[in-house]
Amino acid sequence: MNALNRTSLVVSSVLALLTLSGCAKAPDGVTPVTEFELDRYLGTWYEIARLDHRFERGLSRVTAEYSMRPDGGVHVVNKGFDDASGEWQEATGKAYFVGESDVGQLKVSFFGPFYGGYNIVVLDQAGYQYSLVAGPSRKYLWILSRTPRLDQDTLERLVGVAADLGFATDDLIFVEQGE
Repeated sequence: MNALNRTSLVVSSVLALLTLSGCAKAPDGVTPVTEFELDRYLGTWYEIARLDHRFERGLSRVTAEYSMRPDGGVHVVNKGFDDASGEWQEATGKAYFVGESDVGQLKVSFFGPFYGGYNIVVLDQAGYQYSLVAGPSRKYLWILSRTPRLDQDTLERLVGVAADLGFATDDLIFVEQGE
């Protein structure tokens, strides 16, 4: 390989890494919570609402389960019921902090080396009972709760915060969690 080809390969690799790492950030103007405690966030979360995206399209009864990995990262299992097929769908991934471990900003991967942002924007820091999570862009938003239902006042407040941050809250899908 000549020097020019080697240089092109190195530049292409660096640009690809910068592009991928950019996907693990928060959208402009969106700030992850501080004083975050991962051990309190671990466990099961129910998806109350989300913006539509192909990975969860048509799913109800969606949950996310977070547990520790041996390497210090977070094991992620997202599960939902596909109403069309009548079958459960499951995706397993891993997540790692982007920066400091007391900031609710992680990068998550379900597909090999490709990571996306997982940014906890609002968190019930007293009880860790609900959260508002943004992805790497304003196309991705989730409202999560420790229970299958979230009280209306809290839900309206979280939707209001999301709207103030520029998310398309009129497009939110409110997830059926079943009885």
